[in-house]
Amino acid sequence: MEIKIEHQPSQEHLNELNVFKWEIWKKEVSKFFWTYDSQETCYFLEGDVVVTPDGGQPVQMGKGDLAIFPAGMSCIWEIRSDVKKHYYFD
Repeated sequence: MEIKIEHQPSQEHLNELNVFKWEIWKKEVSKFFWTYDSQETCYFLEGDVVVTPDGGQPVQMGKGDLAIFPAGMSCIWEIRSDVKKHYYFD
């Protein structure tokens, strides 16, 4: 399972997705395990994160990145600076 990252997507693309109408999630510096029951798409407003899927390579993401996490993926989140992101579950 692969995390898809779009670095610095265009404002037009973000508007097409209605990103700025999605819920906001905030989390302080921490490390935790997470499993995705459904696909999540998120856009980072703040933060620096390394997400390591089970059996996969670490993926760095943060402010300005649009990320898609597949349903069924288990991973470790390591938040290196406080996160604020818009998110949407499919």
